[in-house]
Amino acid sequence: MAAAEPVGAPAGGGCSPAGGGPVSVLFCFSVFARPSSVPHGAGYELLIQKFLSLYGDQIDIHRKFVVQLFSEEWSQYIDLPKGFLVSERCKVRLVPLQIQMTTLGNLTPSSTVFFCCDMQERFRPAIKYFGDIISVGQRLLQGARLLGIPVIVTEQYPKGLGSTVQEIDLTGAKLVLPKTKFSMVLPEVEAALAEIPGVRSIVLFGVETHVCIQQTALELVGRGLEVHIVADATSSRSMMDRMFALEIYLCVRRRSNSDSAYFCNVPSFQGYDWWECSAAINLQQ
Repeated sequence: MAAAEPVGAPAGGGCSPAGGGPVSVLFCFSVFARPSSVPHGAGYELLIQKFLSLYGDQIDIHRKFVVQLFSEEWSQYIDLPKGFLVSERCKVRLVPLQIQMTTLGNLTPSSTVFFCCDMQERFRPAIKYFGDIISVGQRLLQGARLLGIPVIVTEQYPKGLGSTVQEIDLTGAKLVLPKTKFSMVLPEVEAALAEIPGVRSIVLFGVETHVCIQQTALELVGRGLEVHIVADATSSRSMMDRMFALEIYLCVRRRSNSDSAYFCNVPSFQGYDWWECSAAINLQQ
């Protein structure tokens, strides 16, 4: 393999480095993503060694794994091509074989709860596109009221960071709770969820994507719930932080957007007021 001519990642794999120096590679495993580098022309064995150096204490060496490469051509991970040698920046992941993959089902109002995370006044000047996510968040809450979906709201240290912004109408929210930890999964929230029979899915939005949203999502997943992060209703101070947080979560579950969260809950408008529902999702011209 050492004598073979290095081949690049499939089309769209990244930018080729100048010369034959180290190549930047993002190594993903489980919910983690760690940037590093490997020598130009590194193959399967060196990639495995790098995974072990980065995640050795978390990898069960007695299990079988497959290395996959992210292909922008296909917009998903593919099995590492035979004879692959690193020649340009790329993203790879290590996937254990014979694991049970959990798939997400459609949202239904009777088994769904909306989580609105820390949409507070003091975040307004700091969070990117805060006005946009307020608008989308308000639309989601309006839809929740129309469909009878419970809403749980948290506020991070409201004494110092202020209350939820005035544009967000919390009328009918099941719970509005202050917190000082990042995750929304507080004892009061768990108790509220226990009062709702048959909860299966959480629709999660708010700030910040890479802190409170990510920690809440992973904690809820750990409790066996399906979590749909609304991509157009969550943001951070840095777009890079937001992007990596959504990429990490995408490795384990699914992100959504506000329209899909709404339409998954309403397979048809039978039984609902058409004009109210269509106005909530901006269908009227």
